[in-house]
Amino acid sequence: MELRQLEYFMALCDELHFTKTAEKLRIGQPTLSYQMKALEDEMGVRLFDRLGKKIAITEAGEILLEHCKKVFENLRIASEQIEELHKVKRGKLVIGALSGDLSLIASKVLLEFHAEYPHVQIQFYSIDDPVEKVKQNEIDMALTFMPRTDESLIQIPLYEDEFYLVVRMDHAWAVRDEIEFHEILNIPLILNPIGHCFRKLFEEACLSAGIVLKPIIESTDSKTILNLVEEGIGASIITSTLFSMENTGALKAIKLTNPAFIKEVSIVYHKQKYIGAAAKGFIEILMNFINKNKALKERHKETQLFNT
Repeated sequence: MELRQLEYFMALCDELHFTKTAEKLRIGQPTLSYQMKALEDEMGVRLFDRLGKKIAITEAGEILLEHCKKVFENLRIASEQIEELHKVKRGKLVIGALSGDLSLIASKVLLEFHAEYPHVQIQFYSIDDPVEKVKQNEIDMALTFMPRTDESLIQIPLYEDEFYLVVRMDHAWAVRDEIEFHEILNIPLILNPIGHCFRKLFEEACLSAGIVLKPIIESTDSKTILNLVEEGIGASIITSTLFSMENTGALKAIKLTNPAFIKEVSIVYHKQKYIGAAAKGFIEILMNFINKNKALKERHKETQLFNT
């Protein structure tokens, strides 16, 4: 059974005349007769009674007509909904972001996204390993640090972020602007737990430097970590972005050297995932947000240099 046959059938039900229906459909009458015969053969019942030049719909034909109307109405609704998706009048977007500063950035972007696309349903998750969720198709895309190239993913680089050692302003090291990477052995650290994407990256860097990490406290919540640092319990390793967003003036960021610890932030999604208009809109707003903040940081640096 083909949709074309059902379209012919419904048109014939309206006209109840083969010649007029064929003219309306702009096909030959033999073609119409053949298609209706084929439809009746497939259904195994007569759909029309032929009464000379006139025809009448049989009881079976009435049943099929009722269902045909429902089928074409559902197709019309589906077409309208798909068109709405294309115009971002509806839909659903599931976003994940690495817990910490990237979650804060994503939440700010989602506010702007919702203002622009109010009819799109949004689900947002702060996750320790969002890349794995993308690979399992549990989320549409993720804002994260990419530990390594993955052939199954599309990666859109956004910016590089540098990590600093953060201590309380009255800490003995607060007078310093730089420390050697290996010196972190000499200070108690408060870090994300094992399994967190950042912790994996930091563990790799430490192992390369011959350092075995033994944090005194672990937490997935960046604000909790910073509060503990403010209390003087220990130090932490955080990005310059998180420091600029969350520092109340009670903390000092100290640059890590030999080596510096810098990672690339990316938006990632599965290579086989269809990225619709809503997802493209989110990526565009995210990239605009990042570019605006880059420009603000550059102006801030220029102002500091001018004032020195």
